Amino acid sequence: MKYAIFGDIHANLEALHTVLEDAATRGCDQYVCLGDVVGYNANPRECLEIVRGLDCPVVKGNHDEEACLNTSLECLNPLAAHALKWTRDALEQSDRDWLSALKLVRQVRDFTIVHATLDTPGGWGYVTNKFDAMASFSYQFTSLCFHGHTHTPRFYVKHGSVEALAVDEIHLETGKKYFINAGSVGQPRDGDWRASYAVYDVDNQSVAIHRLEYDIETTQQKIRDAGLPEMLATRLAAGK
Repeated sequence: MKYAIFGDIHANLEALHTVLEDAATRGCDQYVCLGDVVGYNANPRECLEIVRGLDCPVVKGNHDEEACLNTSLECLNPLAAHALKWTRDALEQSDRDWLSALKLVRQVRDFTIVHATLDTPGGWGYVTNKFDAMASFSYQFTSLCFHGHTHTPRFYVKHGSVEALAVDEIHLETGKKYFINAGSVGQPRDGDWRASYAVYDVDNQSVAIHRLEYDIETTQQKIRDAGLPEMLATRLAAGK
């Protein structure tokens, strides 16, 4: 059994298609979404339709939550606020209802999924180093947990102390806990523009991060055609 673990799609349809096609070629027969299906890019409804069609476990991201609300966006950075206002207008009520009903934390088989952190999942805190990860490990009751939110793939491993590993693949060992960031499908921020997702191979007890080139020019042009800020298009190529 293989799980394709993906999140932070952010309405990037081209990247999502590429990830799902690659997952199929790798023999993935299960799918899990770590949230933030919408936001930033120009295909929120299309990405929602695909994720819903997978009928897979999904957790709520901060952009998913904001897209459902009618509250002020003044507290967000201008790029995110502009994109979320546009997204709110683009979504149907049925889309908002589906996003609103998503849970913040879920257990899938023998592992946990969350968008941000396990200690305060609705507070949308960022895990950027091993010290941040320690708080989530205190609330992690399975040996393995996948998360997103930072748009940067990373393996955090707890065996007494906590280590942060910037590697592409890891083999899971009994007695250790793993808090793994699968990276971002639609807007990576680690300096690598390629889409990122993880494959959890249950039989071999391994997790691998895969990076994929996609039709970024089409995604960028859609952003421009939608009247979204130019920076949202240019930042995609920089992986920031």
